[in-house]
This record gives sequence, structure tokens and C-alpha cells, in this order.
Amino acid sequence: MTLWSGRFRAGLNSLASVLNNSLPVDRRLYKEDIRGSQAWAQALAAAGVITSTEAETLVNGLQAVLEEMESETFQFSEKDEDIHTAVERRLTELVGAIGGKLHTGRSRNDQVATDFRLWLISAALRLDAAVDSLQKTLIQRAETDLAVILPGYTHFQQAQPILLSHWWLSHFWTLQRDRERLRQLSERAAVMPLGSAALAGTTFPIDRFALAKNLGFSVPSPNSLDAISDRDFAAEFLFWAALTGVHLSRMAEALILYSTVEYGFINMADEFSTGSSLMPQKKNPDMLELTRGKAGQFIGLLTGLLTTLKGLPSAYDKDLQEDKSAVFEAADTMEVLLPVLEGVISTLTVNAERCRQAIHPAVLATDLADHLVARGIPFREAHEVVGKVVRLAEEKGLDLMTLPLSDYRLIHPAFTDELYSALSLEASVNRRSVYGGTALNTVKEQVDLAKKALA
Repeated sequence: MTLWSGRFRAGLNSLASVLNNSLPVDRRLYKEDIRGSQAWAQALAAAGVITSTEAETLVNGLQAVLEEMESETFQFSEKDEDIHTAVERRLTELVGAIGGKLHTGRSRNDQVATDFRLWLISAALRLDAAVDSLQKTLIQRAETDLAVILPGYTHFQQAQPILLSHWWLSHFWTLQRDRERLRQLSERAAVMPLGSAALAGTTFPIDRFALAKNLGFSVPSPNSLDAISDRDFAAEFLFWAALTGVHLSRMAEALILYSTVEYGFINMADEFSTGSSLMPQKKNPDMLELTRGKAGQFIGLLTGLLTTLKGLPSAYDKDLQEDKSAVFEAADTMEVLLPVLEGVISTLTVNAERCRQAIHPAVLATDLADHLVARGIPFREAHEVVGKVVRLAEEKGLDLMTLPLSDYRLIHPAFTDELYSALSLEASVNRRSVYGGTALNTVKEQVDLAKKALA
């Protein structure tokens, strides 16, 4: 018998039942559902709706159901429409008719919204820890690769030399913002819908503030209608997953390129690489490619939920049953993806010499312009002059370091032989010692700052 069968003469069509039932998806909310139901039983007793003895019976019965779920001895029924139905059905089997009192003043509308929020807050804590671990690995790489200089790119063209440590830390700070967003959405999810009933609020004098505190929520929802229809927290979580996925994808894309023969900056560990079924020499960065691919999956899940939400009126609608599968999928994927990417990064090896050799001498052109600026030449003029130098060097088949001083002085008399000291990779990097720059001393300070951010 369903929870709503009294109104109907005929049972639900078998295929319609398959479409309607959400148990295959929401069964994983059993802990949250039982926890919420225990708190609700206690709240009913505190309000004088049921006796303390009845509440104790319900709480103990629910604990027995939880133990069955945990030990995987719980037997689901074909008639269990969702996890709420299954738990209440088994509770009644264990404690008798008193089990029917549990749902007093409560709807599955506020029940599922409460369960879902509790689950998401818990999942966010696990994901926050996983991101934290990845960030620590990036810091470790920054410390390990501190002396490595490689070309920095804009427009996918070599731009200026940077420390590899600076590059690693650039992704650390991206993830730091992702963690801030995750914590913020968790705070907004910590608003308790329970007590909102179907849409108008319960008729029983439940102390919703005490109930919220009991369940670990910050506050109860201020509007019952909004509470049962609000899925902002789910959309925010999917946005978090999508944006974090984009950030991970960008890092993966660069590492894929750096691992190619053409770049040769890094070598992937065997444990995180795959081979080819045809070509024996292949060592494929599949974990990084999957990281890149999952970003599209996250974006699709977000788009799907937003599309579902956009046409709903202000109340509970069955469309909202589709919210959990998207969030569960995103969370499950991220819980695997983050530690795998951490493993990739922690085990790869860096070819420091290859990184250095790959730097084209022309990337020091800005340093050459700064050399002129230090001699009183306006930067715009210096920029024009150095552009001519670069062109002349190319025409002669030389680079900035091997172009004779006489050629430099033909273009502008302000050049002196000191210009060659400006054309040093270490000097170029270390001149950028402004806060947040790529100089060795500022990157060391940045490592300390990153550690403090995690602490």
C-alpha cells in the first residue's frame, strides 16, 4: 500500500510506477532520512503531539532500521516508492501501528528537501578535504620544482620565462577560490526545511529552531513555500562542480601538452598512464584527458538541472525528483577525479633541462625594453626599438644574446653592453619580485602564504 492510496480505486500502472519511483536514486539518503525522522519524532514529543515513550519507540525502531541498512540486511519491497516509504514501512513492521505516527505534520516534500541538504553538506565536507589534499600536493610540487624555469605562454605563444613553482601555485589559488565557493554554498544549504510540511507549514507547535539545532542546521527556513521548492543549493553545487571541473581541465590540458615529445617538460608515471592496443611505444595521459572530459559532464549536469528548474511554479513539483541524480553523479565523479589528479601530479617527473632549453631567447625582449626604460627612454619608444631589434636578429639568423652590440647601437644609441646581463633567464625571473610575481623570493613567500591559507 502506498502512502497515498486512500484517494484511489486503482493501483498505479506498472510502467508509470517505474517512472514514478525514485528509490533506485534516493536510497542513498537513508542515513539522512533516518536521522531526520528521529529528530522529528523527538520534536513531536517536545510539542506534546506524541508521548515521550512513543518517541523513544520510534527513535529506537529507526535505529534498528539504520542498522539493517548499514549491514545490508534491509529488504526493500517492490511497493517501496522511495527511501522515505521504505523506512516508514519497515519501521511500522518493527514497532507496529505506532510507526504510523511518525509522519504526523510532515510531508515528503519537506522531508526530502531536508534529507538532500543534509547529504550535500556532508558530501561538501568530503570534497573540501579532497581539494585540500590536492592543494597540498601542488605546494609540495612548488617546493620540489623551485629552481625550474620554463616558458610562460599567452595566446599559446611563448611570452616570458616563469618559475614552474609559480605555475603550480597558480592552480593552487584557483582551487582555493573553489573551496571558498564550496564552503559558502554549504552555509546556504544549512537552512532547514523540515516543518514546512507540503507547502504551508505544519499545524503542530513544533519548535523548528530547536529542531534545526538538533539536526545541525544553522536556522529553519523562514518561508515554507520557498523551503520545499528551493533547489538553489543543488544548482550551486553543480555550478561548483562545473567551475572546479573547468579549472582542473585547464591544468590537465597544459600537463597533456607538457608531456608530449614536442614539449617534453614532464613524464607521467606508469601508474597513471595507459598504453595503446596497436602502438607499443604509446604512453597516453588518459587520466588527464578524462579530467578534461569530465568538465563537460559537469557542465551538462548543471545545464540540465537549471533547465528543469526554470519552468517550475513556486511549490513542490515532481520534476524536482530529477535533482538528486545530477548532484550524486557530480559528487561521485569528483570524489574519484580529485585523488586521481593528485596522484598524477605527485608522481610525475620534471625535465628541468628540457624546460630551460625550450625557452626562445626572444621571450627576454621585455627585459631588453626595461633596460632602455632604466636609461630614461619612454616605454612606448623602448617597445618600438626592441621590436626592431627582434626583427633584425631574425633577419640575421641570430638571437638577442648573439646579436652584436654594434647592431643594437645602430637601432638606438642608448644600448650599452650591460644589455647582455639583462638577457639572463634567472635575472628576468628574479626582476619580477613584486608581490605575486614569479621571482624566486616572492614565490617562496607565496608558498608560505599558501600554507597559511590551508592552515
